Amino acid sequence: MSLRVLHVLDHSAPLHSGYAFRTLSILREQRRLGWQTFHLTTPKQGAGTTTVDQVDGWTFHRTPGGENAGLVAQMQLTARRLAEVVTEVQPDVLHAHSPVLNALPTLWVGRRHRLPVVYEMRASWEDAAVDHGTTTEGSLRYRVSRGLESFALRRADQITTICDGLRGDIAMRGIAADRITVIPNAVDVSAFQFGNPPDAALRARLGLDGALVLGFAGSFYGYEGIDLLIEAARRMLPAHPDLRVLLVGGGPREAALRAQAAEAGIADRVIFTGRVPHAEVQRYYELIDVLAYPRLPIRLTELVTPLKPLEAMAQGRMFVASDVGGHRELIRHGETGFLFKAGEPQALVQSLEDMLARRADWQRIREQARLFVEVERTWTTSVARYREVYRRALGARGRVVAALAQ
Repeated sequence: MSLRVLHVLDHSAPLHSGYAFRTLSILREQRRLGWQTFHLTTPKQGAGTTTVDQVDGWTFHRTPGGENAGLVAQMQLTARRLAEVVTEVQPDVLHAHSPVLNALPTLWVGRRHRLPVVYEMRASWEDAAVDHGTTTEGSLRYRVSRGLESFALRRADQITTICDGLRGDIAMRGIAADRITVIPNAVDVSAFQFGNPPDAALRARLGLDGALVLGFAGSFYGYEGIDLLIEAARRMLPAHPDLRVLLVGGGPREAALRAQAAEAGIADRVIFTGRVPHAEVQRYYELIDVLAYPRLPIRLTELVTPLKPLEAMAQGRMFVASDVGGHRELIRHGETGFLFKAGEPQALVQSLEDMLARRADWQRIREQARLFVEVERTWTTSVARYREVYRRALGARGRVVAALAQ
C-alpha cells in the first residue's frame, strides 16, 4: 500500500519563493519514493476562486476567498477546506508546513479525523513577524505568537525543521528530541551546471562587458543586508573603477536600495534585473565574479539556514557571507566559501578584497563546494529522512503503513 501524504502549505508554485522551491523539491523526491502526495494551499496563495489548480503537472487544492480576511478567519477557511480535501483524498498523514497559522487548523482537522500530524517549522512565526516589521521582539504580539508556535509544536505527533539552529530553539520549548528531525535545505545538483562560461549576449545587454561584477540573487528583505553590499561597492570603487553590482530579484527593500545607490552617486554602477524565472537564474549567476550574502545578525538569520549559498556552491560560484549562525552551519570558511563579520561594511570590503587577491585558489574552492553539496546536501538524502518521521507519527496513533517498512 502506498503512503498518502497531504501537505498543507502557505503558498506554492506558480509563486516564486524559496518556500515554494523547497516544497517542490520535497514533493518530487517523495513521489520518487513511491508515495502519493496531495497539496493544499491557504488563502495566502492570493486572489482566486478556483478550488483546484494545475501547475506544471502538479495538482494544488486551493482555499479561495480569504486573502483579505483576518488571521482567525483565514484559519477557519483553511480548516474547512482541509476537511473537504481530507474526505476526498483519504490521506494517511497530514503534513503542515510553516507558518503556525497552517499548523493550528491542521491539528484541529487531524484530531477530528484521527490522523497523525507532522509539523514542519521552517521558521518561527514570531521571528518572521519581527523581521517583516509587523511586531517587535518582547511585545505582547510577539509573546502571543511565540505561545501559539509552542502550542502547535507540543501537539504535533512529529516535528521537522530545516537546520540545527531551529532544532535547538524547538528543544528549548520543552519538546523531546525524538520528536524533532532536521530535514536540511538541499539542492538538485543535476539542475545546476558547474563551471559554465558567462552568456556573452546577456552580459553585453546588462552593460557588464569588462566589468568586475559583485552580486546578490534573492529577495530584497532588510535582513539580507544588501545595503551593506552597495556601501562596500562605493568604498571599493577607487581601487576597482570597473566594478559593478548586479542585484537579481526584487522585494520590499528595492526602492530604498535604488535610493541608496543614487545618493551614493553610483546608480549607474548598480544594476537591478528585477525578478528572474528560477530556470533562468543560473545565467545571471554566471555573470557574477563574487556573490555576497551579507545577512544581518538578527534572531532569524542566526537560527535559519538559507538556500542561496547552496545553489552557489552547486554552480561553483565564489561567494562571501556574513558569519551569522545560519551561514556558519552551511559554510566551511576557506573551503567552500568565506565568512566575514556580520553587520560591518568594512569587514565585507576586506573579505571581498581578500577573495579577489586569491584567484589562484578559486578553482580548488569551487570543486570543494560542489563536492560538499553532492555528498551532503542533495534532496534525495534530505527527503529520505521523512520515512522515519512518518513511521513514528503513524506509530503514535497505532498505525503501520507497509510502504514505510521497506
